[in-house]
Amino acid sequence: MAHSSRNPSLDISISGNSFDIHPGLHLPSTNDNDPPILEHGPHFRSAPVDYLKRLGLFVSGSEWRSYDKYIGQRVFYNGFSDEIKEAVLASPQLRSKIESLVTNRIHVEQQQEGLQGAEDCSKRRIQLLGQLDDVARTLTDQMICKMDSKLSIRGAFFLATQLLTRSYHQGIHVSSEEVLRLRAVAEKAEKKKQSIIYLPRHTSHVDYVALQVICYRLGLSLPTVIAGDNLNIPALGTFLQHAGAMWIRRSFGDDQLYTTLVQSYIDVLLQKGLNVECFIEGGRSRIGKLLPPKFGILNFLLESVVSGRVADAIICPVSTQYDKVIEVDSYINELLGRPKSKENLAGLLSSSSVLSLKLGRVDVRFHEPWSLREFVQQQRGKLTTLTEHQQTELEKAHDKNLRMRLLRTLGYKVLSDINAVSVVMPTAMIGTILLTKRASSTGSSRESGGVGKSELIRRVEWLCSQIRAQGGRVSHFGGLHMSTVIERGLEVLGPKLVRVQKDLAEETYHVVDAFQLSFYRNMTIHLFVPQALVCAACYASESTYKEKLSYNNVKSRVEFLSQLFRGEFIFPMAGFMANLDDTLGGLERDKVLQITHQSEPPTTTAAGHQSGDSSSIFITQSSTTFTFYHSLITPFIETYWLASLSLLLLLRPSNPAKPCFNPQTASFPLSQLIASAQLLGKTLYAQGLLTHFEAVNKETLKNAFARFVLEGIVVVEKGREQTIRMRDEWLNVGKSGKRKVWAFCLKLAAYRVRGSGQRANGDGNGWEYEARLVNVVRERMWKEREGIVMASL
Repeated sequence: MAHSSRNPSLDISISGNSFDIHPGLHLPSTNDNDPPILEHGPHFRSAPVDYLKRLGLFVSGSEWRSYDKYIGQRVFYNGFSDEIKEAVLASPQLRSKIESLVTNRIHVEQQQEGLQGAEDCSKRRIQLLGQLDDVARTLTDQMICKMDSKLSIRGAFFLATQLLTRSYHQGIHVSSEEVLRLRAVAEKAEKKKQSIIYLPRHTSHVDYVALQVICYRLGLSLPTVIAGDNLNIPALGTFLQHAGAMWIRRSFGDDQLYTTLVQSYIDVLLQKGLNVECFIEGGRSRIGKLLPPKFGILNFLLESVVSGRVADAIICPVSTQYDKVIEVDSYINELLGRPKSKENLAGLLSSSSVLSLKLGRVDVRFHEPWSLREFVQQQRGKLTTLTEHQQTELEKAHDKNLRMRLLRTLGYKVLSDINAVSVVMPTAMIGTILLTKRASSTGSSRESGGVGKSELIRRVEWLCSQIRAQGGRVSHFGGLHMSTVIERGLEVLGPKLVRVQKDLAEETYHVVDAFQLSFYRNMTIHLFVPQALVCAACYASESTYKEKLSYNNVKSRVEFLSQLFRGEFIFPMAGFMANLDDTLGGLERDKVLQITHQSEPPTTTAAGHQSGDSSSIFITQSSTTFTFYHSLITPFIETYWLASLSLLLLLRPSNPAKPCFNPQTASFPLSQLIASAQLLGKTLYAQGLLTHFEAVNKETLKNAFARFVLEGIVVVEKGREQTIRMRDEWLNVGKSGKRKVWAFCLKLAAYRVRGSGQRANGDGNGWEYEARLVNVVRERMWKEREGIVMASL
């Protein structure tokens, strides 16, 4: 059943064993408080007797709490983990790898240690097999989830609901349409003994808990959650492992036995039809938007099906959105370059005093599930046509490049599906309007006049309509008036992010912490990336309103930005030209741009335009929407510009008057370059030369340097510590008469707004302040490097 964004799904609440469906915004609702999937229970301090009664219902397994009737393969029974462990250790793939490792070791000992004779080799083989078997058994026991006790999962569910309903006081909400569809798919999968692989976005540690709670409450077999062993901490690790978590290392290195063991475990789970959950992005997103996919575990899942060891599995992309994320304070600290705190139970439970916060609601949405086998078959022809001499059997196509294309297609399809069902929360809309409105009034995100209540309501309503027009979804307001929705959203955000000024004729809202508020703004940007890139391209053409822009100029600039941000955003699958024409058409219909088409179009056209098109583009007088789109992308443009400027730090210091022309360069630790780039950015911001403080965030700087690697500007070398150096050819003088790295920096500068609100000068003149600061930071970075080198001698 395909979901239409014009007909948003209904919210669902559960009472006892019955499903109650509540109408969304497109139907009249008499209920202003649609109940969430979880009910608030009594608190021990205020109602100890009721609290203990409620706990007793879980211990005794009353009604649905028993978790005896659910859809899917059997879990949580005595002996479950022993059964899984023996199946993993008996895996043909694991046995073969152990035999191979033993054979290789015996060969080495024969060559280096003088092992001789068939009898000695046989004894040594038996000894090595026993040792590796013991290692494999220990590693398996540490890794696998231990769903052995029904009582333990009942207790875990009770504890999880207590934590969630206290912190997210408006509850967890799901879509009835999606849940009923998921249950139907689960019933078919159960009959075929197929696993459902849940692939959620990863924003918070609460993600683990939310999906498990939903599956428990909706009567679905709980998935095994693939989690990093950084969470396998005393007390909490054991608790989570018995609630469904499996632990894997953050890095496998060259450990062949461990890699094979993980693959064997995943094979066993999928062969038995047990559900699995893993996070497509790997780690948590610290910046609010989706991160690029990580392919490690995804490759294991794909290998199980492609190899034929598993007939099929069902992929279910999941979006989890929050009014407010518990860990956002710690995210900001990390993004500013402060060391990440080691995970511990006290820290997790006390994040921003989690038990006493009112963080709003959680919305979980499920994309329509699809067959992994069918996906592979659909991609077979597309991928194998790239290698004509290869057989069309994908099972034979173990070529690394071909497999990587398949993995990338799978990963980005999942991300696209997540974006398609993501719900935009009220806090995200409030943050987006406040930040973009502030930028439109001053040309920057710095402190400026606030936004009045009536204007905020009007702009949020406008944003709702824009989101729906783009096929997006808005959180279900339950029939509440927009003013009430905004009041609740502001209450959740709190005075540390948005200050309310009440001693005026109208309540006025001021941004207090733009950096943290940008986390919520980034939750909406995926809906408007094409429009934002076009507006940035028009801005970079240095036009004024009603001044004619060349279509080919705009097209060239959009193409440049699309390539630059290829790893940053998820783009529509239609292709560049089709997307560009569609975006231009939409902006023209919305009266953001005015396009004057040529009277005699070219004879051939791929998607409405082609090289040589002489169409003209004007930015209309009503620039509010134009500025809104442009303001969404400018923080990312500034980060990439800052990263490009930081490339000059890799050049040996020379004459301060010509800081970028010294051709001598060297390798630096990537972490040191990022820290120096942040120092440079913070200084530029403090002196009014950088518009957005969030441009110094570490994660986007990492993405920028990764993009520069793919563009061939720098090389990153792996070792004990990643190092980065500039390629020599980027120090050469290009067609512009400037060194290529400096010309690239100037090219990016054309798309940004300087701190004063004026356009950046793209010819290299008027950059005295930036050049001086680059030289100051560079001197400091090189002195640190030379000190380290001297200390190592």
